[in-house]
Amino acid sequence: MSAPIRIACIGAGPAAVMLLERITANHQAVAPGAQIEAHLIDPHRPGGGRIWRREQSPLLKLNSMLEDVAFFTDASCQLAGPVAPGPSFADWVRGVRRGEYPYPSGTDAVLDRELATIGARDFPTRRLNNAYLSWAFHETLRRAGETLQVTWHRDTATAVAGDGPFRIQLESGEHLAADLVVYAVGHNGTEATSESRALAGFAADHGLNYVAPAFTADVDLDHVPAGSDVIVRGMGLAAIDLVVLLTEGRGGRFVAGDGGALRYLPSGREPVLHLGSRRGVPYRSKITSQLAGDPVTLEYLGAAFHAGLADREVRGELLDFERDAWPLIAAELVTGYYRELFTGHPERVAVSWERFAPLLRAELAAKRGWDSPGLADLVRAHVPDPADRFELEAFDRPLSRVADGGTVPGTGPGGVPGSGLGGVPGTVPSDAVNDRVRAHIGRDLRDRTTQAGSATQGLFLTALHVYLSLAEVPASAWNAESRTRALPGRWHTFFSYIASGPPGHRLEELLALADAGVVRFLGADVQLAADVTRGVFTASGSAVVADESGAGESGAGAARGARAQVSARTLIDAWLPQSRAAESDNPLLRHLVTSGRVREVAVPGGEGTQATTGRLEAALDGSLVGAPRQFALGPFVEGPTGGAFTRPGLNSLPFRVHDRCARAILVAAAGLGAAELAADPAPAFAAMVRS
Repeated sequence: MSAPIRIACIGAGPAAVMLLERITANHQAVAPGAQIEAHLIDPHRPGGGRIWRREQSPLLKLNSMLEDVAFFTDASCQLAGPVAPGPSFADWVRGVRRGEYPYPSGTDAVLDRELATIGARDFPTRRLNNAYLSWAFHETLRRAGETLQVTWHRDTATAVAGDGPFRIQLESGEHLAADLVVYAVGHNGTEATSESRALAGFAADHGLNYVAPAFTADVDLDHVPAGSDVIVRGMGLAAIDLVVLLTEGRGGRFVAGDGGALRYLPSGREPVLHLGSRRGVPYRSKITSQLAGDPVTLEYLGAAFHAGLADREVRGELLDFERDAWPLIAAELVTGYYRELFTGHPERVAVSWERFAPLLRAELAAKRGWDSPGLADLVRAHVPDPADRFELEAFDRPLSRVADGGTVPGTGPGGVPGSGLGGVPGTVPSDAVNDRVRAHIGRDLRDRTTQAGSATQGLFLTALHVYLSLAEVPASAWNAESRTRALPGRWHTFFSYIASGPPGHRLEELLALADAGVVRFLGADVQLAADVTRGVFTASGSAVVADESGAGESGAGAARGARAQVSARTLIDAWLPQSRAAESDNPLLRHLVTSGRVREVAVPGGEGTQATTGRLEAALDGSLVGAPRQFALGPFVEGPTGGAFTRPGLNSLPFRVHDRCARAILVAAAGLGAAELAADPAPAFAAMVRS
């Protein structure tokens, strides 16, 4: 028998284990008869890894419903490899209850209660997700067969040497030999930015508290004093988790109030949290409605768009996100919203979709945009209720105009400029900002958690299809500005805002906390200052609010600017660290780049300079450019990954990413000759080996 081929996978979280499942499924078709040893290197147990580990607060949840999470491929998946079905998260929970799958080990009363009572449309805790991922890992091992052996090394890789075979240095001092290496280290922190270092220095000089961007579950919040004012920059998922830990996590309780609205009963240990960000509002709520009308299809970024990419490549033309993609994205979103409104709620529109769609298509094609007067006139003529109309700019920056479309005089149709509202005449008291954000959250909940608002489901699903389509565009097809800024910044941030928001009940809780005075909102375009004279942090934000003075001449829709401001001795930057390999706090990622083993994507900058995306350069199959036998998956790799796991029945991107990578790994493994294989590794490691 030939020597086994050793694959070292650095990381054992969901992406690594889903890759292992795809290697198992493709093994005999791509590398028949090859004996493979897979070595998973991670200090955390396989399946959940660090982010989804069991040892975290039971208050922290996924931002996906139970029925929307799957580990295994299904009939919808369009893959080169075979589909190997398995239970979704919801199927697994039902199976555990029926005794079809083993009951998770090491549970406690809280987890037992969740497992017994959770519904398919509820949002599971991260701890329950860990139980599902752990079972899926062991199920993958059961399916693997005798030609694939898997070993977990409870250790941390710190360096990789050699060009194949490889020698992997572990934190314990041991070494591991491997023929191929997969980097799947997942989310990591970054070295402090210059701003974070300056804020930390100011805090140290004045006896203040500063928390730099980090993963919320890993942050020590015990030092935040009860009753103190806290500035929180950021209103995404990290900020929502932070609010949970500093309120309910400190003993507060939510109870049903009059009319079913939530009330918050403080414990007295909470600080007062002042939240603000660039948009000034949380990510859009997760949607719980169902499509009532026609299914989602792409009209502008579908097959014809991808066919045109080949012609561009022949001509040597690179895509520019703002010029070539964003207008088409906007057109898709507008179309997706109105398709569902017209076909799912025909009683709320003036004509049929069959009559409206050609008019909409002609307007979008003529302007190649979404904010033209002609489009607004078309919508007004066919959608009677202003609440049913969709404006992309107002959706993206909701505090830039009042609910009926009025803007601050002099700001134009886009509302508040990016520099904020400083200097706008007629600024009103800061309570107006707080009330404006609360009103927005209430409207967002009504739109996205009731069946009457299913047009927002059409919007979301269209955005998801757009994301999947753009993910299939090779990174090399984009110009420098798109690769370094627009795609990882503007596009990813916008998509997260529209599609990756918190569960609706988290926003209901946020409103209850605002009612209790535990949370206040600073608004948009938050500006931070370190006040040396007073030795405190100050922050201010803004919003457009309705002018109720009655003095304005513009009548209905008149608006003016409002500004809120606060000073505090604690500042928390509540967002995830950027994924930049060379600046990561993971020593292995830094070593890979600084040693020249792999490279970050370098793109031309201005005046002959070079910029970098901060991410590793890899092909669509995960193979690292210029680094034979080495592969990478995760947020530090260039291009969309689609996350670790995703919805069943949607031909989801992670399955395609993992399948391509698994097949590339197996092709490389099958091509290795006996003389190219690694020698036996030195001393044995403490490990959990598949029985």
